[in-house]
Amino acid sequence: MYDWLNALPKAELHLHLEGSLEPELLFALAERNKIALPWNNVEALRSAYAFNNLQEFLDLYYAGADVLRTEQDFYDLTWAYLLKCKAQNVIHTEPFFDPQTHTDRGIPFEVVLRGIKQALVDGEKQLGISHGLILSFLRHLSEEEAFKTLEQAMPFRDAFIAVGLDSSEMGHPPRKFQRVFDKARSEGLLTVAHAGEEGPPEYIWEALDLLKIERIDHGVRAIEDERLMQRIIDEQIPLTVCPLSNTKLCVFDDMRQHNILQMLERGVKVTVNSDDPAYFGGYVTENFAALYDSLGMTQEQAKRLAQNSLDARLV
Repeated sequence: MYDWLNALPKAELHLHLEGSLEPELLFALAERNKIALPWNNVEALRSAYAFNNLQEFLDLYYAGADVLRTEQDFYDLTWAYLLKCKAQNVIHTEPFFDPQTHTDRGIPFEVVLRGIKQALVDGEKQLGISHGLILSFLRHLSEEEAFKTLEQAMPFRDAFIAVGLDSSEMGHPPRKFQRVFDKARSEGLLTVAHAGEEGPPEYIWEALDLLKIERIDHGVRAIEDERLMQRIIDEQIPLTVCPLSNTKLCVFDDMRQHNILQMLERGVKVTVNSDDPAYFGGYVTENFAALYDSLGMTQEQAKRLAQNSLDARLV
């Protein structure tokens, strides 16, 4: 079944480039940039990937991102991900990048963007993988910092298609960034946002009504609010769901409890994505395979999930 799932044409709509930093590349970049790591080897780093919640993951995620220093580093990171896409028949990707993770460390915005964008352009030419890049704001930082990032991004406006919102969800409701998203839309950018992963259904309502998003990233807690579910179904608002991530971060205790197929059968436009695959145990095909292994996903359901991802593209 894995080979059949792998061969399905797919799009990936929820992928953090920094979260695709595999331990082997992390160590290689640390050596290249002469950075001391707190782990002795790849195995020691992998053993640290035992998370009890989103914040524990983010702490490790930001520590790992520190090895990314040069334009070549960001190119290599993105290219490694695109090779995974090619191997798994992901024919279109709309990855996120978090400029604040890097600018706060003194890495110029243009260094980050140029490395990523050149790899995406090369991936389209050499691998046949189309793309649309999404700039994400870190919600645990201030609205002022998000405005500053948007201002830094404007000289490179044509390099990305949308803005998003990620990082620690609890205590940082979407309304905190309403004015930033208004400004981004006035510049012609589309909008997406993480909502309803650890945060309550109210955060999804805010993302829809205040941020006016095109897609909900995660959104699995929408099922707790029947009126919200009906709206998502009626308006065919896509959900970019990440099954392995949801179980790794204890949103669900076990994959057998995951609600993605239940929502699919209700008529929700759910899609399958990998989120931060280096940390959560697999790329898109592994996420599909987990649904087959744990939830008995049928081939017909897999086809619908794959088609949903292609239909939900922003570009």
